[in-house]
Amino acid sequence: MDESVSLRGTVESVTFHNADNGYTVFDFSSDGELLTAIGNTGELFPGEVVTLTGRWTVHPTFGKQLKVESCVPALPETESEMLSYLASGIIKGIKEKTAQKIIARFGADSFFVLEHEPTRLAQIKGISLEAARRMSEEFNRRAAEREALIALEKYGLTTAECMRIFKKFGPNAAQTVERNPYLLCNEGIGITFDRACDIAGRLPETPDEGYKIDAGVLWVLRHNRDTGGHTCVPREKLYPPCESLLGCGRERLDARLDALIAQKQLISITQLEREMLFLPELYQAEKQAAETVLFMRRFAPQCSSDFEEDIRAAELIGGVVYNEKQREAIRIAVQQGILILTGGPGTGKTTTLRGILKVFERQGLEVALAAPTGRAAKRMSELTGREAQTLHRLLEVEWDQDDRPGFRRNQRNPLSCGAVIVDELSMVDVLLFSSLLAALPIGCRLVMVGDSDQLPPVGAGNVLQDLIASGVLPVVELDVVFRQAMESLIVTNAHRIVHGESPELRRTDKDFFFLRRSGASAAAQTIAELAETRLPKAYGVDPVNDIQVLCPSRKGEAGTVRLNQLLQARINPPAKHKREHVFGQRIFREGDKLMQIKNNYNIPWTSGEREGLGIFNGDIGILEKIHEPAHVMTVRFDDRVAEYPFDGNQELEHAYAVTVHKSQGNEFPVVLMPVAGVVAQLAYRNLLYTAVTRARQLMILVGDPETLTRMVKNNSRAKRYSGLQQFLLEGAAEA
Repeated sequence: MDESVSLRGTVESVTFHNADNGYTVFDFSSDGELLTAIGNTGELFPGEVVTLTGRWTVHPTFGKQLKVESCVPALPETESEMLSYLASGIIKGIKEKTAQKIIARFGADSFFVLEHEPTRLAQIKGISLEAARRMSEEFNRRAAEREALIALEKYGLTTAECMRIFKKFGPNAAQTVERNPYLLCNEGIGITFDRACDIAGRLPETPDEGYKIDAGVLWVLRHNRDTGGHTCVPREKLYPPCESLLGCGRERLDARLDALIAQKQLISITQLEREMLFLPELYQAEKQAAETVLFMRRFAPQCSSDFEEDIRAAELIGGVVYNEKQREAIRIAVQQGILILTGGPGTGKTTTLRGILKVFERQGLEVALAAPTGRAAKRMSELTGREAQTLHRLLEVEWDQDDRPGFRRNQRNPLSCGAVIVDELSMVDVLLFSSLLAALPIGCRLVMVGDSDQLPPVGAGNVLQDLIASGVLPVVELDVVFRQAMESLIVTNAHRIVHGESPELRRTDKDFFFLRRSGASAAAQTIAELAETRLPKAYGVDPVNDIQVLCPSRKGEAGTVRLNQLLQARINPPAKHKREHVFGQRIFREGDKLMQIKNNYNIPWTSGEREGLGIFNGDIGILEKIHEPAHVMTVRFDDRVAEYPFDGNQELEHAYAVTVHKSQGNEFPVVLMPVAGVVAQLAYRNLLYTAVTRARQLMILVGDPETLTRMVKNNSRAKRYSGLQQFLLEGAAEA
């Protein structure tokens, strides 16, 4: 069954097609036999003749299927095939009756006429000269696409990849790739640098070495952005990885770096007597963010003179008395129009945020509340009693022809509100932050709330840290833990951790527990037992919706991969009524807890009567249904429901256990965390602090106290290169 086969046949019917990735389920006939095929084939039409290469599989429900690895459309050869092809609707403007007229008039020459002599089509009654030209253009476009697929697939590219390349480079896609295969490393196509090198080795002529070096340099910079969160890299730091990747000397590398800078593919800036190299998009984001922030700082909006009375009214309405720092935060937000509000758990950030909101509303301002993730926005709504939304929804996300995200709300189409309050700023990357600033109307107030002791964002940049470190913006840090909050060991231990003190572990009558276990495997087994039975019995919590396991790492016996296997087997075991889908080494089962692991702006979702697009990195949902005939899975993310084709499963992972980094912006009733077998580079304080502050009702650490102590004492943070702080300082000095 595993042997590769090649078949020529005709598409009979299309059961399912995903326009975003080309995944298709269809029936086709070959040598008189009706067969079923699945795979990334691009759009197919009944009547289309194709040559399929793939491997036979046996589905437990639907039987024998061809899993397509390559799908090359072929031109029909007989008049009957030509008629079926044209009647299928594959050529815009030609339907069944028109197809019959064309074949009846021109017979075997029909395709030659469509390609070379479109004016002759206008001899047929009902076809105008303009319509004939449009038919010819569409026919030739499809022909160019077919020829490009044939030319590209011989270099080991999949049909889906060929389609993306054709979309990017057009009819000359094959020639473009043969001249410079390293263009395939550009974002939007999804080819790695190693594969581009492999394709280059298959070409009849060796491409120019400069293309390879340029692509390698940009690949290293993007790798630093994606894995380290760097918006820029010192020039001297680029040499070792580039020399290792490319095998070229420093002199040659310097020449290509200078050429990339001259071509504006890299931006070179000297900061603190050090040359920093930026990808243009990140440079523009940090530079423009700094300019906007400084503009807002210099030109504060007008405020009502009786705002002190508004503060007193907010106290009466809320039944609170603000301390001096909380009052200061409210005054700055109203008078200066821009504020960073920071502080650990239990210090009154939420009370202060509510006070700012009430005063803004009494000042007659329309206020927008937003957070980076859906769960953070939902929690913000619950805490304020006002609607909050994700930043992507606030800015009305859209995408360009290359499927790159953008926003409808921008400088030309700003938001209509008078104030914006953003929570969880610590996890906002610089591209999103810059987009938010660009959408603020003149005079709009901005309040940014976050905890500077938490981990930096998953995306590029160090926004909150850079804003605070620059000293150019008003910052109010709430540092007094309220007595009510001090009754929680989660809160008091979080503050002990952030100050480098060991948490209190001896108490057994509060909401923070430490269970000593020797070794990562024992810790993992204990966590699985706690989640499956012990905690649900003792506290009445739901193991899927209320309990979240957070891990320092994906790897190891106590990493997310292993713990997800243990937890799925215990919490959501196989059952006759639960459908399953096998994807690689993973089994997706109805009822599973899943997480989206990358931003995807193209996934449609519904929420009641509301519709939208986009499921984002870190969103957690439940697999509600597996639709075998349509090859799709339905996943519910809180109030949003989205469908994933089976071929889109690579964007989903089990989420019974997730990394601490992926948990940012979320809070969970119960958090379990292994602290055993933690590798040195992840055994640091703010990772532990971030995990502890994710717990709302109960926090349980499982492992050995030596590892816990090592994490508390290690306050080193991974270096993250960014330019925002320096741009702010330079701009402030020039003002």
